[in-house]
Amino acid sequence: MIDIVNGIWPFLVVITVIVFFHELGHYWVARRNGVRVEVFSIGFGTEIAGWTDRAGTRWRLSLVPLGGYVKMFGQGMPESDSTQLSREEHAISFQTKSVGQRFAIVLAGPLANFILSIILFAGLFCLVGQNQTLPRAGEIIEGSAAERGGMVAGDLITAIDGTSIEAFQDLQFIVSTNPGVPLVFNVLRDGETVNLVIAPDIVMEDDGFGNQRETGRLGIMLTAANIVVERLGPVEALWEGARETWSWCLRIFDFLGKIFEGSQSSRDLAGPLGIAHVSAGFAELGLTSLVLFMAILSVNLGLINLFPIPLLDGGHLMFYTFEFLFGRPLGARAQEMCQLVGIGLVGALFLFVTFNDLLRLGLFDMFRELAS
Repeated sequence: MIDIVNGIWPFLVVITVIVFFHELGHYWVARRNGVRVEVFSIGFGTEIAGWTDRAGTRWRLSLVPLGGYVKMFGQGMPESDSTQLSREEHAISFQTKSVGQRFAIVLAGPLANFILSIILFAGLFCLVGQNQTLPRAGEIIEGSAAERGGMVAGDLITAIDGTSIEAFQDLQFIVSTNPGVPLVFNVLRDGETVNLVIAPDIVMEDDGFGNQRETGRLGIMLTAANIVVERLGPVEALWEGARETWSWCLRIFDFLGKIFEGSQSSRDLAGPLGIAHVSAGFAELGLTSLVLFMAILSVNLGLINLFPIPLLDGGHLMFYTFEFLFGRPLGARAQEMCQLVGIGLVGALFLFVTFNDLLRLGLFDMFRELAS
């Protein structure tokens, strides 16, 4: 519980920056397309502070700091009502813009999150350096899966099941999420490629919340020769920042795919309480770690918002794609039903991840003890 309290301020800082950039993407592209933005809000509910700029946009800081929104003139207006607009209102309305313009405005939010991630990763690579841990077997633990599978010290792992391995983190992620699953390792040994089939050992590991879960372990140890830290120039840092952002997208897809196929527990999904807990841990490690966490979380927000779920940006993009393909928007009744389904899905997901957070943090046990 103390970790959550300690994590509130880091969490609020991280989520505010990420949400601000997300909404700034919507705002910037909307203004470039001549749409009037009525409200730019960080948070929901009652306004705490705000001001109105020359363009008539009300910039707000609201009471509940878990998200934000941009309200554009004409957004959500039925097509029949748009005929009642004056010439001046028609020119600045979101609803009267072409389907391509509306698509771009909505897409800009998630893209802004990816851009933020690239910038944050690039900044770390420039100022702190890119910590590249080579996927090399420094030492082999006796009796481990690596030893049983024929791996020897000095082997450089280049691919697993056809997936290219460039850093030790890539190796660690695949191994940890495939406990007991036979994997084909391509290793470079004395200039030659050797193929090994190894099933990572199944071990129980603390998930950071005091609970045990199954994870895969190969049984190799790092040495100083594995770690290379190099500061990059601005251009190379941006390129590596883009690659790191893409790499995290693939990891998220892989994680979600494993949940759907049943090889990864849905209990590993975290909600606001869980993120606050993790924020506290990163904040304790220093500013560099907190910025790294912000970059990773920004990738998550951008990617999740692209999912074709009504209520999210991806749901709106789905509607605009339908309108582009068929030359007319989806019927109002159908959109309303889709929105209700979207609200149900998002609400159910929020309740589920919050339940996960409470379970992992042991709050149910605490309540049970207090009641007994």
